[in-house]
Amino acid sequence: MTPTQAMTQDIEQTVRWALQEDIGSGDITAALIPAEQQALARIITREEAVICGVAWVNEVFRQLDPTVEVEWRVNDGEQVPANTELFRLRGKARSLLTGERCALNFLQTLSGTSTLCQAYARLVHSTSVRLLDTRKTLPGLRSAQKYAVTQGGCYNHRIGLFDAFLIKENHINACGGIPQAVAAARNQAPEKPVEVEVESIQELTLALAAHADIVMLDNFSLDGLREAVALNQGAAKLEASGGITRDTLLRIAQTGVDYISIGALTKDCRAIDLSMRLQDL
Repeated sequence: MTPTQAMTQDIEQTVRWALQEDIGSGDITAALIPAEQQALARIITREEAVICGVAWVNEVFRQLDPTVEVEWRVNDGEQVPANTELFRLRGKARSLLTGERCALNFLQTLSGTSTLCQAYARLVHSTSVRLLDTRKTLPGLRSAQKYAVTQGGCYNHRIGLFDAFLIKENHINACGGIPQAVAAARNQAPEKPVEVEVESIQELTLALAAHADIVMLDNFSLDGLREAVALNQGAAKLEASGGITRDTLLRIAQTGVDYISIGALTKDCRAIDLSMRLQDL
């Protein structure tokens, strides 16, 4: 997967905001360096990681100083050991130093997301289940983290509130029940997938009778998940969700559900430790 055209527009906007909040009226420390002084910078990772964020780094220096040359040694989705050189920068020392933190913030955060996703994906590689992210993303980085999830071997749930229905308890109560909520969704946007969150086998039965495309099994026990799979018989896609940890993940996957959604894939990521080493040319 590579960034789509829509994502490219999002990258431009997100980078613009990030540069503005960091630079403000100007980098007064970088201004201590002669304006025409040239430098070479090498960026390394201090720990093993799945790399993600190439387009964001490139956009930082494109907006900041298009004369800066960015030379990548790795690609998005590539797993690298500690002390790997990721890319090099050549250009004005001022520009390299001004763009350093903004560029590395994107790269370390997105690489952290991809690295965490890979760790989860490896736990269930022996099964056919797909691990899905959620909308629990860092504000302003929705499309970026969703992309990073795919680079780590996991999959995207809906992008936002606009591309799929996810009918939960409050929606159900407000609509008068599961059948009424699903019918309203079909009437409003028949081309959109409809997912219903249920908390019991009885509610699952109602969701299946209403012909939901996906049913989210919220906080079901292992026995409850197995019963749901047996009852479903492939009528809808089944998604396990709620309170899932690394310790319980494989057992849940082995029940036969199609998907497992995990908020931790994006909200619990830890930034990868990166370092930039600068030298004069």
